[in-house]
Amino acid sequence: MTSIQQRAELQRRIWQIANDVRGAVDGWDFKQYVLGTLFYRFISENFAAYIEGGDGSIRYAELADSVITPEIRDDAIKTKGYFIYPKHLFATVAASANTNESLNTDLAAIFSAIESSAIGYPSEQDIRGLFADFDTTSNRLGNTVKDKNSRLAAVLKGVAELNFAEFEGSNIDLFGDAYEFLISNYAANAGKSGGEFFTPQHVSKLIALLAMHKQTSVNKIYDPACGSGSLLLQAKKHFDAHIIEDGFFGQEINHTTYNLARMNMFLHNINYDKFNVQLGNTLIDPHFGDDKPFDAIVSNPPYSVKWIGSDDPTLINDERFAPAGVLAPKSKADFAFVLHALSYLSSKGRAAIVCFPGIFYRGGAEQKIRQYLVDNNYVETVISLAPNLFYGTTIAVNILVLSKHKTDTNTQFIDASGLFKKETNNNVLLDKHIDQIMAVFDSKANVDHFAQSLPYEKVAVDYNLSVSSYVEAKDTREVVDIAQLNAELKTTVARIDQLRKDIDVIVAEIEGEELEV
Repeated sequence: MTSIQQRAELQRRIWQIANDVRGAVDGWDFKQYVLGTLFYRFISENFAAYIEGGDGSIRYAELADSVITPEIRDDAIKTKGYFIYPKHLFATVAASANTNESLNTDLAAIFSAIESSAIGYPSEQDIRGLFADFDTTSNRLGNTVKDKNSRLAAVLKGVAELNFAEFEGSNIDLFGDAYEFLISNYAANAGKSGGEFFTPQHVSKLIALLAMHKQTSVNKIYDPACGSGSLLLQAKKHFDAHIIEDGFFGQEINHTTYNLARMNMFLHNINYDKFNVQLGNTLIDPHFGDDKPFDAIVSNPPYSVKWIGSDDPTLINDERFAPAGVLAPKSKADFAFVLHALSYLSSKGRAAIVCFPGIFYRGGAEQKIRQYLVDNNYVETVISLAPNLFYGTTIAVNILVLSKHKTDTNTQFIDASGLFKKETNNNVLLDKHIDQIMAVFDSKANVDHFAQSLPYEKVAVDYNLSVSSYVEAKDTREVVDIAQLNAELKTTVARIDQLRKDIDVIVAEIEGEELEV
C-alpha cells in the first residue's frame, strides 16, 4: 500500500473503534476517551522505548516495579517529563481490562500517578491535568461500575489492537496523524461547538508556509489562540526541526482544548522542554510577555467574539493596543487578536492570521485600526479563501499576513476564492492550490483576476482592505460576438419570412381546392 492508502486504512480502523464503542454516548462527549486512550498508549510505548534504549534484552513491561531505583526515576522524569511504572503501562492494563472489576478506579489512579510524577520538576506545568477530561467515573460511560468498566475495556481493547507496526516506514506520523484525524472528524460532526477550535490541515499548511516563508531559522513559533495545536504542528511538519530553535508556544482559553493541545505536542514527539502551552484569556491575561518577540506567529482566533474592550479603561494603555489609539469593538474582538499578534511579532518575522472578512471593510474603530496597520506598513498581504473550508462555518474567510520587514510600501491582495476541491461536507485546498498561492505571494506579481499589489496611496484612500475591492473578479459569462449574432439573426429573420411566404402559398392552394369542390 502507498502511504496515502496506509493512512486511510489506519484512520478507517480508528473511526470504527470510536463508533463501535461509544454506543449511545454523544460522539463529541466520547471523544475524550478515545483520544485519551490513544495518548495513554503513545506515552506508554514512548516511555518504555526510552527505558529500554534499543537493548533487545530489556523488556520494561516485564520488570518488577521494585527494580526501579530513585535515580532511574529521577533521570527519566528530567528527560521525558513524566514517569510510568511497568505495571501502569498501557499494554499491561489493556491485557487484563476485560476481567478487571476495578478498571475505572485503577485507570484514575494510574493517570493521577503519571501526572503526579512531574511535581517538583520542570515539566510539572506541561504534565499537570493532562488526563483531567478522561473521567473514568462519569455517568456518560454508563450508570453502573460494570457498565463503565465494560466501555472502558472496549476502548482499551480497540486501541490495543491497532497494529501500528503495519504502518512503520511509511512516512506517516502514526499517533499524531491518528490523533488529528479523530479531532477533525469529531469537529466535523459536532458543528460549530467543535469546529471553532480546529483548523483543517490543508488550511493549516498554507498558514504555516506563509508565516515561515523564506526563513532559514526562527527563534520560536507562537499561536495566541492555539486550540488543539494543529497550526503549530503544521510548522513542525513542513519544516526541519532545527529551523524552529526554541520551540512551540501557545495559549488557549478552553480547558478541554488546552489539554488536547498539550497531548498533541507529545503525540508529535515534541518533548516537554520544546513546547509551552498555557491556559487563559489571551486578550485579558496574556502569557509569554517575557518570551517575545516571536519570529513566526500563526493563528485562527475565534471570529467576532465579544470582549471587555472599552469597559476596561486600562486596556487603551496596554502596549499591545495603545499604538493604534483605539480598541477593537466590544462586540467584535477580531482586531484585538490581530494587534496582540503584531505586538508579539519580531522585526524579522511574519504573522499569518485567519480573519472574518467584515473587519476589512467596516467603519468605526476597525477602520482606524486598519489605518494604523497600513500607515505603519505592517500589512503585507490579504488573501481571500473559498467558502466552506472550515468545520462549523461556511463563510469564506481571509488570511491577513503581517510583516515588520517589508521592503516597499505596497499591499498585496490575492483572490484565492476559486481555488478549492469540493468534497462531501467541506471544500478543501489541494497542494496545487497552496503552491499557486505561495508562488504569487513570493513574487508579488500582478495577475489578472487573481493578485494585485497596490501602492500605499491607493489603499490609504479609505483603508479598505477587502480583496474584492482591488482584484477584479473574472467574468465567467460566455463571450458573445455581436456582429456574428446580428448576422445570424438577419439570416434567421430572412428564413422566417421565406417560410411565411411558403406557408401563405400552401394555404392559398388549399383554399382554392376547397372552392372548386
